[in-house]
Amino acid sequence: MTALAALALVGTAACAPAGAPPATPGADAVSEAAQQSTSGAPTAGQPATDVLATLPVKGRAPKTGYDRNEFGATWADVDRNGCDTRNDVLARDLTGEQFRPGTQDCVVVSGTLVDPYTGQTIEFQKGDASSVDIDHVVALSNGWQTGAFGWDEDRRTAFANDPLNLLAVDYAANRQKGDGDAATWLPDDRGYRCAYVARQVAVKAGYGLWVTQAEHDAIARVLDTCPGEPVPSPAAPTPDGSAEPPADGPAEPPAADPFPNCEAARAAGAAPLHRGDPGWSDRMDGDGDGTACE
Repeated sequence: MTALAALALVGTAACAPAGAPPATPGADAVSEAAQQSTSGAPTAGQPATDVLATLPVKGRAPKTGYDRNEFGATWADVDRNGCDTRNDVLARDLTGEQFRPGTQDCVVVSGTLVDPYTGQTIEFQKGDASSVDIDHVVALSNGWQTGAFGWDEDRRTAFANDPLNLLAVDYAANRQKGDGDAATWLPDDRGYRCAYVARQVAVKAGYGLWVTQAEHDAIARVLDTCPGEPVPSPAAPTPDGSAEPPADGPAEPPAADPFPNCEAARAAGAAPLHRGDPGWSDRMDGDGDGTACE
């Protein structure tokens, strides 16, 4: 499975136009590391309890040697789509997003976030450093102490920029979480906790990380409240934790041709459409903002 472009501290790295050279040296190696790291990822829709049972349970390794720089450049353009990871995640998780002109729909300057951690609606404006953060669902420090200390930098960079492990969230909630695991921190929104720990399980399984006994037990307690909660898919991670294909059957293939109109897109459950989505057509984007059928 491959990580999508599309969830450390809020970065402000600028995006290069599409087709620009990779943002950091070794981008090919990082992309390959991402594919290798998630090659053992659980099947989309698999119950998170089953995947949790496969994770090794060990004590936490020392934090000795940990540094954010060990995980590569902050918000590297690992998928080489011309946008840094922070802007990819903002574009994925916000609605009504607006982009800086001339950046080929890369730099997100505004949008609305329904925060999965608190349930609050947040209006994001670029430059407001205290509204929206990008959270590593499995914190980098936690990853370091549960196996990442033994990886090379390419694999750590892939992990730090994997959309499956990233969510746009409320700034204050993310700072409250810090580098905590499920034993020390869970989202205030109880309705999101099952999806949250299922995502942590998927990330740890995909990268071969372990859990501590306390972390395992905390995740298990949450999953006991939602039997059958599926792990999200690395192929199509979404903030609400849903998996594609869904647990009750395979997903329908995306439309090969553009939708004839917005009514058809809405009937198929595909609206709103963003440029590049299956079924997209420029003629449906009357105001040219990259979003159609709002």
